[in-house]
Amino acid sequence: MMSLLPLLKTALRPAVDYALPPRCPGCGAIVGEDFAFCLSCWSGMEFLGEPCCARCGVPFPHDLGEGAACGACLAEPPPWDSARAVLAYGDVARTVALRLKYGRRIGLARLIARQMVRHVGSEEALIVPVPLHRWRLWNRGFNQSALIADHLGRLTGWAVEKQELRRVKRTVPLRGMNPAARAKAVRGAFALKPGHGFTGRRVLLIDDVHTSGATAAACAKMLKRGGAGEVRLLCWARVLPDAVD
Repeated sequence: MMSLLPLLKTALRPAVDYALPPRCPGCGAIVGEDFAFCLSCWSGMEFLGEPCCARCGVPFPHDLGEGAACGACLAEPPPWDSARAVLAYGDVARTVALRLKYGRRIGLARLIARQMVRHVGSEEALIVPVPLHRWRLWNRGFNQSALIADHLGRLTGWAVEKQELRRVKRTVPLRGMNPAARAKAVRGAFALKPGHGFTGRRVLLIDDVHTSGATAAACAKMLKRGGAGEVRLLCWARVLPDAVD
């Protein structure tokens, strides 16, 4: 019976697509296949990559050489070893993030993970999502970063750890706060499970949106305090500074 399922899916696909055609995750326009963006949304997305700051991933206008860091990271190095994001935060990136987080479109976690793969690097790491406080998890029903991490684990074959980094303090929403207020709000919000296994490990920390980086920074500090040898931050989208030197 199990061997017939792929054949049934193939046979029924035209009917399903006719009744429920694939739609663009950004605007809802009908597209040719699942999780594909329409041309309009695709052309409005700013994909991030090299050349960029080796520490925070902010794009450079031209290649400054291997290991080059931006002025902000030179002045105050972040607690992670590197940070990367798929997209600059814009209309499409925001829509996808909000539909996953608040619209319960959990299938979008797979789309995000597939786009993240090109940034994971060649060195295997333990995948760790930024955790939610238990009250927020119960209220929402899922942790969007954990969903992304699970899909990324399946795509890479790397282990995913979702229990040993914990959010022990319930924080107010950070939207609208300046960077200093965000950092203060998440101070003491994270802890490690006794007997955790981060010592000497390379960690890939997963979050959906990088705004000021306060939440990820608090997680990275805790992981480093627990002995992690390296912490790399990977996000779906990040808010870029107004200008980069």
